[in-house]
Order: sequence, then structure tokens, then C-alpha cells
Amino acid sequence: MEINKPFIVAEMSGNHNQSLERALEIVDAAANAGVDAIKLQTYTADTITMRNVYRINDPKSLWNGRDLYDLYQEAHTPWEWHKALFDRAKEKGIVCFSTPFDETAVDFLEKLTNPIYKIASFEVNHIPLLKYVAQTGKPVIMSIGASTLAEIEEAVNTLRENGCKDLTLLKCTSTYPATPENTNLLTITHLKQLFDCKVGLSDHTLGVGVAIASVALGTTVIEKHFCLSRAEGGVDSAFSMEPYEMKMLVEEVNRAFQSLGKVSYGILEAEKNSRIFKRSIYVSKDVKSGDIITKDNIKTIRPSKGLHPRYYEKLMGKKFAKDLNKGVFLSTNCISSY
Repeated sequence: MEINKPFIVAEMSGNHNQSLERALEIVDAAANAGVDAIKLQTYTADTITMRNVYRINDPKSLWNGRDLYDLYQEAHTPWEWHKALFDRAKEKGIVCFSTPFDETAVDFLEKLTNPIYKIASFEVNHIPLLKYVAQTGKPVIMSIGASTLAEIEEAVNTLRENGCKDLTLLKCTSTYPATPENTNLLTITHLKQLFDCKVGLSDHTLGVGVAIASVALGTTVIEKHFCLSRAEGGVDSAFSMEPYEMKMLVEEVNRAFQSLGKVSYGILEAEKNSRIFKRSIYVSKDVKSGDIITKDNIKTIRPSKGLHPRYYEKLMGKKFAKDLNKGVFLSTNCISSY
């Protein structure tokens, strides 16, 4: 089973706080942390909702009490910034791509030669958008948070029927933040089997543990929200990684991936010198030729210079063939009629 090294994506979201300078700094910090890509979101408040149609009423939400339109107005990345952000990412040697939320965003991103399209969890049911994105022929990464299996299947079929040849599905829990308990990473392997596609994780949990664990399940994409500093605020800052954490994630994901290796039994070249620390049979007190071998005068200890421990019981009652001092390893020529 071939598993590709995870492609690590830093999601900027609205953590730029409407400052292009900060947005550029986020790109720089992501590159310095070693990620493979920085991801933007391409929408305006008007392309995603309308004013006064919904106010968030959830005490557990980071955005409780906010009008949806005003929240997206604050969080959106101005379209006139996109080229500068794409250019900075290229300069820093990482990929920049975006999540469109309507067809006009796709048209705009095509002019920037956006290399990958991300579909957000809440757009899984946006069938017209899925068709439009698929028709670009670009690779698609789709999060599946807050979606039924039937919705995921309809979305996957829509993408494939409209030209998507390269699809990655990301396990995602659409709570902010998510908890390890509601992440259900085992779904990742089932997704891969069910839809015969690449899989990954859009991770809203705090810390790096969940993302690292996903590597063993075959994730090829790991996406985490990213900010310069949670203390400085931002619409998604509470569940975003800071630069030192992202650097740690990159390092530990790489270690986890390297550790997967292949199915391997037997003795590695690197282990050969360590075999001396296995056990073997030694004389545990001074004995004379002709003495009977008993549990009182032989012992199975480290290192492995003597007879294999499998012979321990068979030696009982046999006789020593020579005088031996305590601490000598036992070999066949030390035993009569062996």
C-alpha cells in the first residue's frame, strides 16, 4: 500500500484582520514553518449571504450574537489582495490556492491560475458551484464536515461527472474548535475505500496530536488554520495554530510519515549489533566435570553468547563435560553426550 507524504496546508481564513501587511506576514510565517501551501478563501459577504437573514444564537459559538453578513464582511479576504498573496507564496516556494464560494470567485481565481480548488464543508450541497469547479479540470480538495453520507456521495458524483479527475476528501468536524473525541479519525480509511480517492484531514482541534495520528491512517492532505498570534485576535484565531506550533506539526508529521515504512519482519541492518543483548545460557556457579546440570548451576541471562534459552529444560539432568567457572557461557562442548 503506497501512502504519499502528507501535503500540509496552512489556512489563513480571516486571520489577517483586514490588513494586507498582516496577510503577507502570514504567508511568510507559513513558509518559514515548512508548510507546503497557504490557502485563502475567496468570497465577499454578498456572494455568501445577505444582510439581516441570520444572526448566530449559540452561546457555545465563537461568533455568538453576530449577524452572518457582518461576520463575513469582517472575515473575507479582499479580492484585490489575492495576486499579491499568490505572488508572495510563489516567491517563498510554497503553493497558494483558494476556496471559492460562488462561480464569480472561480472565474476570478482562474485568472490567477489557481492550481487547486478547495470546497468548504458548508458548500458540499452547493451543486452549481461543484459543477463549475469540476469543469476547470483542476484538482479538488473537499471537506465533508456536517454532511450526511448521501450528501457526500451526491457531491462526489457531481464533481466526477463534470470532469474532476483528482479528488481528495478531508475528514472534518465542523465545530470551532473541534475536540479529539468528536474527530473520529477511523472514518478516513473508510472514506478512501468507499469513494476510491485520496483522503486527508481538515483539523479544527487544538494542538498537533490529532493531525499526527491521522498520518497512520493514510492522510495525504492535512489542513490547519493558521495565525501569527492568537493573542492578537482574528475571527478564527482561537482555533488557529501559531508559527511555532505549525513548525512542530510539520516536523512531527514528517517523522510520523517516515515511521510508517513498510511491512517488515526479521532483523534490520541497524539492529544486528543489538542482538548481543538477547539472552543465552550461562554457568551460574563453579562446577566440576561430571556434575549434574540443575537450575542451581545454570541461568538464562544476557548477553547471547551461549546456548539458546530453548535448550534450558532439555539440559536438566545432563552432566558437565569439564570444569567451568561461574559466568562462563554454556556451549555444546561443555556438556557430556549433548
